[in-house]
Amino acid sequence: MIKNRIKEYRAKHDMKQSELANLVGVRRETIGNLEKGRYNPSLVLAWNIAKVFNVTIEDIFTVE
Repeated sequence: MIKNRIKEYRAKHDMKQSELANLVGVRRETIGNLEKGRYNPSLVLAWNIAKVFNVTIEDIFTVE
């Protein structure tokens, strides 16, 4: 299972799901599903999300 800290990073940057979605090229629903653990991101999407927050993929996503 892949856990993530997307919601935490969005809160730190005062960013809405829709804003992050626009920056990484997905729908807002995709971000919501990622945050709830309903969807595992592709490597490209994980990379793009990490790049938005200027952190490594491992800072946001962990495998348990």
